[in-house]
Amino acid sequence: MQTVIVATFLALLAVFGLGLGVLLGRRPLEGSCGGIACGGACSACPNRKER
Repeated sequence: MQTVIVATFLALLAVFGLGLGVLLGRRPLEGSCGGIACGGACSACPNRKER
């Protein structure tokens, strides 16, 4: 039971830290590919445009 409580606390701490960073003026969170702004340039992107 202690493991579940510690894991939940750590997950909540991480979410709080990420949210706090956004609230303090950092840029919004993005996925590793850059999301929609990527334009299909990433090698793992399912919308990649063949050149």
